Amino acid sequence: QVQLVESGGGLVQAGGSLRLSCAASGGTFSSYAMGWFRQAPGKEREFVATISWSGGSTYYADSVKGRFTISRDNAKNTVYLQTTSLKPDDTAVYYCAATNRGLKLAVASLYDYWGQGTQVTVSS
Repeated sequence: QVQLVESGGGLVQAGGSLRLSCAASGGTFSSYAMGWFRQAPGKEREFVATISWSGGSTYYADSVKGRFTISRDNAKNTVYLQTTSLKPDDTAVYYCAATNRGLKLAVASLYDYWGQGTQVTVSS
């Protein structure tokens, strides 16, 4: 059983940046691919980015490509999402998730473990 705890969310002006973190415990972190998803009010949860077990492979949603960067530190059991050039449309609760079903998975149902989420609000 893997426990995930996100942090780093907050209120930021458009054009700003935030670095989200997700700390994992209770499992072998380096054996899981990790993903970030987000959910805005009234909308379905959507894929943001994912990273392979080693960190050598990443995959992004088109809406964040070039603005967001996913990374991981297996020694610290932590995955990060560096967000830049934030837009009001990026406002959502951001969740990290873990899966050992494969790589470059963009479907939420393929992830087995989820954090509680961290709120990101981008003002115009």
